[in-house]
Amino acid sequence: MVKKKFARTFVCPSEFALHVLAGKWTVAILCYLNRQPLRYAQLRRMLPTLSDKVLTERLADLGERRLVEKKRLADQSHGVYVLTSAGKSLNGALADLYRWGEKHADVFGVTVADPLAPLE
Repeated sequence: MVKKKFARTFVCPSEFALHVLAGKWTVAILCYLNRQPLRYAQLRRMLPTLSDKVLTERLADLGERRLVEKKRLADQSHGVYVLTSAGKSLNGALADLYRWGEKHADVFGVTVADPLAPLE
C-alpha cells in the first residue's frame, strides 16, 4: 500500500482537518472506536455494507494518520483497535457532526441509524 502524503501547506486549518478525516467510512469508524475499543470483526458487523478491503484500508490509513492503533490487551488473546490521544481529541468534532446529521437528515430526505445505539 502506498502511503498518502499530506500537502505541505493548507489554505486553512479546516481544510487540513477535512483532509485527515477524508475517506468514505473514516468518520463512522472513528465514531464507533470513540465508544470503545473494538476487534476487526466487531467493526465489520457494525458496518455491514463496508467491504473487508475498504475496512482494512481505512484502518491502515487511520493508523498512518496516528488516530487509531491496534493493541493487544492483556486479558484478551486478540487485538483491538483503539483511538490514540489524537483520535480521542476528535470527540468534540465528532459529536458536533453527529448532532448536525441528526438535526438535518430529514432536510435531505434521509434516515440515519444511531451509531451510538447499544452494541449487541
